[in-house]
Amino acid sequence: MKSVIAIGVLAAAVCLRMEFARAAEKPEAPKPAKKPARAKAKRRVPPVLKPIRDVEGLPRVLLIGDSISMGYTLEVRRLLKGQANVHRIPTNGGPTSRGLAQLDDWLGKGKWDVIHFNWGLHDLKYMKADGKAADPNSPDSHQQVPPKQYAKNMRELIGRLKKTGATLIWTTTTPVPAGSAWRVKGDAAKYNAIALKVVKAAGDVAVDDLYALVLPQLDKIQRPKNVHFRPEGSKVLARQVANSLLKALGKPELKEPESKPKGK
Repeated sequence: MKSVIAIGVLAAAVCLRMEFARAAEKPEAPKPAKKPARAKAKRRVPPVLKPIRDVEGLPRVLLIGDSISMGYTLEVRRLLKGQANVHRIPTNGGPTSRGLAQLDDWLGKGKWDVIHFNWGLHDLKYMKADGKAADPNSPDSHQQVPPKQYAKNMRELIGRLKKTGATLIWTTTTPVPAGSAWRVKGDAAKYNAIALKVVKAAGDVAVDDLYALVLPQLDKIQRPKNVHFRPEGSKVLARQVANSLLKALGKPELKEPESKPKGK
């Protein structure tokens, strides 16, 4: 009886070894192929920031400014089609501190006939120590570029722009409405006064007063509690900018658009 049990145990062990051997001989199941890493999506460049090709024989104009200028750039380009190559910097011009850091790149190596420029809305904007936008009423907030530094930065920027030999046009900063985030109503006028002193001291810099242009019509053309403009507001700005550029180029101003006849 014992010998029978022993034979049975031995047979079971042999069978078990054979199973292990077969398992070892089986090829490993192929591992699923790794999915190719997703290529990072290219950041879409808005049309307003895309570079343009010059039309040979036309003067070259450069617009420097923040999102307000981004709002009117394409319309200025349309209005001056066939009269000027209207370029703009490939980004939001931000505060004067950004201008000082990036101006050489923006100017490039080409020759400019006219440069139309502004800094202001981002200088007077309130920030926290961590670099984030802040409520002006917050005790730890401060203007991104305080008035004294703003004056100093503007002097340096205008000095560098003058070296290009281009005709310079400084445009005033447009109004800050009540309730606008991170800014205080009335500060645009204060910063404009500072910049105007610098401009007058520098000499040979024309002034395009967009602040005065839009102030009486803000309710109609500016977004509520927002420094930005409605599309029709950007067109109002674009028309004056285009005319200031034409004047600098010694060309006639745009004809007033014909009023549409009222329907019967």
